[in-house]
Amino acid sequence: MAPAAVPGQARACGATGSPGNAEASGDAEAPADAPGEGGEPAGRGVEALAVVVERLRRDIALAQRSADAKVMIALAAGILVERGHGGPSEAARHLERLAEAARLPLLELAADIVNAAARDAVAEACPVTPPAGSGRRVPPSVLRLRSAEASALGSDPQTATESLLAQALAPLGAGALALWAAGADGSVTLAGHAGFPPGEAERWRYVPPGVRTLAQRALTSRQHHWYDSPPADALSIGHSPGAAGGSRSVLPARVAGRVLGVLEVCWPCPRPPLPAAAQRQMAALADIAAHTLSEPRAAASGAAVEQSGGPGSMAGLAEGLLDAALVLQPVLDDGGEVADFRIAHANEHFSDPAGRDRTALIGMRLLEAYPLSAEDGGLYERAVRVHSTGEPFRAERMVVGALIEGEPTRALAAVGIGRHGDAVLLTWRVEDEARRLAALSPHAQRLARIGGFEENLVTGEILWNAELFALHGLEPTAAPLPLERLGQRAHPDDSVAVGRFLRAVLHHRQPASTVFRLRRPDGIVRHMRVVAEPVTGPGGTLVALRGAYQDVSAQHWTEVALAATRDRLADSEELAAERDRLALELQRAIMPHAPAPFDASGLRVAVRYRPAEKDHLVGGDWYDAVVLPSKRVLLAVGDVAGHGIEAAKGMVVLRNALRGLAVTGAGPARLLGWLNAVAHHLAEQVTATAVCGIYDPRTRVLRWARAGHPPPALVRDGVATALPLPPGILLGALAEAHYEERELPLRDGDRLLMYTDGLIERRDRSVERSLEQLLTAVGTPALDLDEHLDRLLTHSRSDTDDDTCLIGIQPG
Repeated sequence: MAPAAVPGQARACGATGSPGNAEASGDAEAPADAPGEGGEPAGRGVEALAVVVERLRRDIALAQRSADAKVMIALAAGILVERGHGGPSEAARHLERLAEAARLPLLELAADIVNAAARDAVAEACPVTPPAGSGRRVPPSVLRLRSAEASALGSDPQTATESLLAQALAPLGAGALALWAAGADGSVTLAGHAGFPPGEAERWRYVPPGVRTLAQRALTSRQHHWYDSPPADALSIGHSPGAAGGSRSVLPARVAGRVLGVLEVCWPCPRPPLPAAAQRQMAALADIAAHTLSEPRAAASGAAVEQSGGPGSMAGLAEGLLDAALVLQPVLDDGGEVADFRIAHANEHFSDPAGRDRTALIGMRLLEAYPLSAEDGGLYERAVRVHSTGEPFRAERMVVGALIEGEPTRALAAVGIGRHGDAVLLTWRVEDEARRLAALSPHAQRLARIGGFEENLVTGEILWNAELFALHGLEPTAAPLPLERLGQRAHPDDSVAVGRFLRAVLHHRQPASTVFRLRRPDGIVRHMRVVAEPVTGPGGTLVALRGAYQDVSAQHWTEVALAATRDRLADSEELAAERDRLALELQRAIMPHAPAPFDASGLRVAVRYRPAEKDHLVGGDWYDAVVLPSKRVLLAVGDVAGHGIEAAKGMVVLRNALRGLAVTGAGPARLLGWLNAVAHHLAEQVTATAVCGIYDPRTRVLRWARAGHPPPALVRDGVATALPLPPGILLGALAEAHYEERELPLRDGDRLLMYTDGLIERRDRSVERSLEQLLTAVGTPALDLDEHLDRLLTHSRSDTDDDTCLIGIQPG
């Protein structure tokens, strides 16, 4: 049978007043008296009975609202008592005077005081701003939520659910509400419901684990879910699969961080998500509902109370335990909070740390009997938390203590605290420190592979522990080996070390240690460390020996492996240093740092080379300036990717290849195309950038091309500019590449600079920004070309530690 729809879904959407208004008014006014009430008796018995039922229903609702109001006012009066406004009666009168002075209804002022003092989820969801003047009214949301909370206090989940819907959710337009209790196996049980037909609620009473419901989805994710309409891939109470449905808000219900259930709010029609303020109110309502799930409800009879966790049943449970146990009953203050615990029972295994008889403790307060339990994180704090949340507490090692003649005495104990009904069961097992260490010692010796021994030289008795037999490869029933015969089991190469150790212990009466190789009866050789100390009697006579063996084989082989690794690393470092030295010598042989300037066909040329700051970063930057047989001048700079010997070899290949190709008389673009083929096919995985120029002294025109390289800088009339970049990919990237040429007529007084990126690169800025700074520095006037280049290298802002090539040319 398909579940029924939520009441009201069949009616037209929008007929529910003002749904979604976070500050909607409170409860709707009670309906008018049914016909016939107060008039003549109805002619038929059924009509008369209906009148009586309606009157009783209104009386019950009025009584409930009156009770909720009394709870709210009592809470506010209690807060005033805590703040020093006298006893309960005086605080109540003070509350009435405050309401009269503020011109607020007494219930609204009480809700405001509770909200301000609570600092809980409801207060966070409904903050009250300071009044701007007289006549301020408490926001309706505060009154709604606090009234719902007051109604839920001491209520069962069903009553609390009905109150939450009527007082807090109906003004938001909600039509139905379901409160689910979470099971440990992932199942959910319908703990409370409102707005659903009785038959629908009965069909959803229990949902086993694994069913795709909205409640179980929120239980798994532990998150708030909003649905504009029920999704097709999940089931939900009050909705038939495939039918249209209203919006749903599904929220986890938490207490002290534990998700105890789920609150599912249903609207009769689809609607947009609630505002943020209303969503916070919904979360606060879920927390209120969770508190009705956090404590099992006892039956009405006293016998049922006794069976569900009263002191009597708890005493029987405590007597069945093998550990010391106390049954604690909470002592509540006027505000209903736990102020202390009364010791209701101490089982026969209980041993008081202060030495008191256990019967003398019964009836005492916990803080009176054990004042040290009030320490931060102590037994009292843990017991209060367990009582309030129901979450058990366990600790393998916890400090418990008592006062003995005014002096604190503490001990370590394994502690367990659990709540049963309204009582708390406290168990502990005090550790015997000596016994604990004795139990720990064999495990520590086994993990550290240590075995101990003791020899009585007077009686000849030798004691070995079990681990020492295992270290020597002997059965536990075998005869122990005396220390003086240790040389019989030692490797012959270690006889000197073992002999020196035995002389120190046996003859010089001094503690000593040594490391040797032990030959075990099973043929295995282990590296052992032995430590021994002599025990002397009167007159200095040797009466006993004590000591230990430790298997250090793993440490030995680790040290051997580390030594071999260090040797290999030293060889690798030496090889790398040799490669770097060869690369540096090769680079210096081809490109001196500052060769003398020269004049070629009316062109003055100066070059500079600055190596990397670190020798292991020997790079592949190169330059060339040579007069060709045609009297034209070849000018080039380049940068091979990478560092070290491979980069230096690539630099030599490209530089020499360009010189040879330039003799053909080809232009710069053709030369770069050939050089790309050399880099791609003839060199080993070489990629590089380059600028190549051919200067004709007859026409004073420089033809140039580039392969992925920064542009040359021209200084003309004291202004530095970067030459426009022709297209051209870096060398070696493609098998075939096309490059374009540009022409630059040079005038008297012009200076042209060609450089590699080591002059301008910085880690903290772009290449474009670095190029702008270079142009600013290039435009600074200088006396001659050499001084100009030296100044550029000196004031370069590069921080990449890369090498740098720089060529400057100037028509003569």
